[in-house]
Amino acid sequence: MTTWESLYARRASRMRASEIRELLKLLDQPDVINFAGGIPDQALFPAEAFKDAYQEILAGEGAGRALQYGMSEGSARLRNWIVSHMRRLGVECGPENILVTSGSQQGLDYIGKLFLTEGDTALVQWPTYLGALQAFNAYEPGYDRLDPGANRPAEDFAAAARERGGRIKFAYLSPDFANPTGLTVDLAGRKRLLTLAGELSCAVIEDSPYESLRYDGEALPPMLALDCEASGGINNARTLYCGSFSKSLSPGLRLGWICAAADVISRLVLIKQASDLNSPVLNQEAMARVAEKVFEAHTAKTNAVYKARRDAMLAALEQHMPADVSWTRPEGGMFIWMTLPEGLDAAALLETSIETVRVAFVPGRAFHPDGTGANTLRLSFSCNDYHKIEEGISRLGRLIRETVTSKL
Repeated sequence: MTTWESLYARRASRMRASEIRELLKLLDQPDVINFAGGIPDQALFPAEAFKDAYQEILAGEGAGRALQYGMSEGSARLRNWIVSHMRRLGVECGPENILVTSGSQQGLDYIGKLFLTEGDTALVQWPTYLGALQAFNAYEPGYDRLDPGANRPAEDFAAAARERGGRIKFAYLSPDFANPTGLTVDLAGRKRLLTLAGELSCAVIEDSPYESLRYDGEALPPMLALDCEASGGINNARTLYCGSFSKSLSPGLRLGWICAAADVISRLVLIKQASDLNSPVLNQEAMARVAEKVFEAHTAKTNAVYKARRDAMLAALEQHMPADVSWTRPEGGMFIWMTLPEGLDAAALLETSIETVRVAFVPGRAFHPDGTGANTLRLSFSCNDYHKIEEGISRLGRLIRETVTSKL
């Protein structure tokens, strides 16, 4: 028999299964109250708008074109909508600054492939998005801690990267309602990170799939907008903005985008051509029509629902959690980050929780590049109504209290 392990590339050893994707299998168990999956509520998808869009495309003269191969950069109609959307966010750009990807996750993989050489360093928040770590790990980087509130000097980052045998290639962060913490980087922090990136001569990867899901507070300009203003335009900017339709309109169509300097986009297009040629044209054409017609109204509708669910979870946490448990209070997005008392292991707690109280969440260790954070966990409020949130948090609070008591 073939000994496959001896044939795999060395980078294959750095590929790990997603704990979140494994936990999504629990969705098939109706008695589990699931706070694990960071997914939108499918009951809120604009299904009728997509039905009309697909019927319009397939019944019209453009049906053949929609079923054909397309441009690697993306369909013109969708890229033009993205251009207008980015301009509303304060980023002046053109279609040449946009690459449509098969979800923003594909964009992260392409960015890792383009920038990272073995031994290079990526700066990431601690904790950070697990999918980003999965995308970058195959290209064998090291990681260093990116803290928007700290004043660590650039040379300290650079020296640590040299010790690993490479250099810092980019700083990766999700500045709006981050996965997993739900936290937002304030305006001063965004400017501080752009200054740091300039001193390090590295790129900034702004992963912003939750940007439109704001429930409280004032919207902040994307880091790309700040970068364009400071550098004289997008083609001088060092920031790559990764956007997504997955949290706003539909994750099933697998469509996202990268907005960046034209020179970078042209390189990413070459990776796209070698990877999958193009994202499905039919899906792009449908998404463009739906976005043109319902994006703002649909976002307002879903935000009202998610805001109520976030408020319900925060209220339940206040009522049912022990005093030595803390959590974040996000202004938007889908997540609340919880810190348990020292000595508690969220992975062990999850196993007990599934067996006894039938509540699922994501243990926090997987979001930490160094495997720390054992006493942290992520809760998602997007897919449960008030009653399930109240019941689930009540059960979880009781279990945590019992677990703490048993260790005394």
